[in-house]
Amino acid sequence: MSSTTNGQWYPPEWPDRIRALTNGELTPAAPRRAATVLLLRDSDSGGPAVHMLRRRASMAFAGGAYAYPGGSVDPRDERPVAWAGPSRAQWAVRLGVDQAAAQAIVCAAVRETFEEAGVLLAGASAGTVVADTTGQDWEADRAALVAHELSFADFLSRRGLVLRSDLLAAWARWITPEFEPRRYDTWFFVAALPAGQRTRDVSTEADRTVWIRPAEAAAGYDRGDLLMMPPTISMLRALEPYDSVARTLAAAPAQDLTPVLARAELVAGEIVLSWPGHHEFTRHIAPDRDGAQGAGPGAPDGPSSTPRPTGGTPA
Repeated sequence: MSSTTNGQWYPPEWPDRIRALTNGELTPAAPRRAATVLLLRDSDSGGPAVHMLRRRASMAFAGGAYAYPGGSVDPRDERPVAWAGPSRAQWAVRLGVDQAAAQAIVCAAVRETFEEAGVLLAGASAGTVVADTTGQDWEADRAALVAHELSFADFLSRRGLVLRSDLLAAWARWITPEFEPRRYDTWFFVAALPAGQRTRDVSTEADRTVWIRPAEAAAGYDRGDLLMMPPTISMLRALEPYDSVARTLAAAPAQDLTPVLARAELVAGEIVLSWPGHHEFTRHIAPDRDGAQGAGPGAPDGPSSTPRPTGGTPA
């Protein structure tokens, strides 16, 4: 058993899948493009707070783990929309993709934030932003988006809204390990909670949401109280130095968007699992007495019970 007590999400089936991959018995699934948004607001206690949700334990991917609003790109996210802020060409350079993919990723980020948190980064013009999205008509549209009954382009067009791409800033890019059956190529963005709007606990994929300072959430992870995937805790650690939302957003253009992809190697029969550039997540998985791979020294078992937030304000 490992002495590690942090909250790193570590599925028990990983060792078998890693060995199958290294033996050439597993063909990696193609990752789907996705976008995740860290909504930020300045807290009364000093420094920004981030909006997080806890994924339901029944979810097939990362059940019980804390995460941020986000999800897969919908092919319809490439449909033309009224656009304000950096151009699609500028976003294509920043994200490392072509212009159509860049629009789809940015649209997915804005759409998923509205679907999972009720927050909309759009306005009636290039210089305005919606101030309230809590009415029944807004909720009906949000539900229709979630159900794929309404495209994001049609939603914006019908309401006469302009997508505010300038309210987003790209921060990181992570790709799900090759041994995972569900894989995502995910861009992480930061954004300030628009004035007048508030987050709502509306995601069907989550059973709790919180506003929490990055340092508090990271401390909960270190204690093993909050379960998180490596990119989630990595983002929290990266945000800790900034004492305001404005300074956080100002730092975004300098962030490296080189994709982070886990690497699994067999070393003398032991699996070494690592995330380049993020050494805290390295795990050594030694075979158990029957020859199967088990959690060896430095490989956390993870919390056995559903994690509970120890700080932050419920949304």
